[in-house]
Amino acid sequence: MLAAPNELFRALGDPTRRAIFERLVSEGEQTVRALTDHAGISQPAVSKHLGVLKTAGLVRDRPEGRQTHYSAEPKGLEPLVEWMKHYGAFWPERIDRLERLLEKMDE
Repeated sequence: MLAAPNELFRALGDPTRRAIFERLVSEGEQTVRALTDHAGISQPAVSKHLGVLKTAGLVRDRPEGRQTHYSAEPKGLEPLVEWMKHYGAFWPERIDRLERLLEKMDE
């Protein structure tokens, strides 16, 4: 089940969580240890952030032995994309009105 946009905004609104998510997107699957080495915060803090991202549907985990590997879940962003499509429909009309206004100002 996909998360609501509010949950996604809350999850990605934190700069540390956003950095972890971006790292998983750009570099692929990683262990908590690898993420901790680059995050500059403790392993428990990274695990807590990963838990929030997982609840929001933005990451998935894969246990392997004593380690858990995390990867980005691109489908988790779908509610945000849909939300932006809805509000993005207003911009072309506003830009057209701005262009007409600028043309009138030039006359």
